[in-house]
Amino acid sequence: MADWRSEEFYKERRDELEKRVGPRRFKHSLGVSETAEALACVYGADKTAARVAGLLHDWDKGYDDPGILARADELGMELDAELSAMPRVLHGLTAAVALGRAFPELPPEVLAALGAVDMSDLDMIVYIADALEPGRKGKMVQKLREKVGELELRDLFLEVYAYWVQLIMERRHPMYSKTTEIWNSYMPEQEVFR
Repeated sequence: MADWRSEEFYKERRDELEKRVGPRRFKHSLGVSETAEALACVYGADKTAARVAGLLHDWDKGYDDPGILARADELGMELDAELSAMPRVLHGLTAAVALGRAFPELPPEVLAALGAVDMSDLDMIVYIADALEPGRKGKMVQKLREKVGELELRDLFLEVYAYWVQLIMERRHPMYSKTTEIWNSYMPEQEVFR
């Protein structure tokens, strides 16, 4: 079994990823990997796990809607009606299943960072890195970057999460129900129902 912490494992997955996604997505994934590693240094998390999870986070992003639905079927995943109607949110879930099967040496926390509900520090780091990697532009992204190290990890995650939700609404995309569920899980009950 290969050592998932080795540079060889990282380079092999990087080379595979380059063939799986387009050049823009590949560059983005490299940026997420580097940013996740840097965030792990700031927030005291496992740098190697963050680097690998950041690289793999969009492993299945190269599929179009019919393709990702076929991928979920190929992996034996049972999808509810909501997920079937929103294939664009499936790539993290299919990647976690596929990578776990292909590389059983990957620890659960690295795979969980690809699609979790109860966010660990590593999950939050990869989520934040996805938003703040160098290829992302905009005033709000820059403001969020400036908060790295100033805010506790959970608070930075919530700021980034709120930013993504706002973008979803501004772009008038449908919102996956778990998006609200995750948000509410981080809010004390009295704040949710004020």
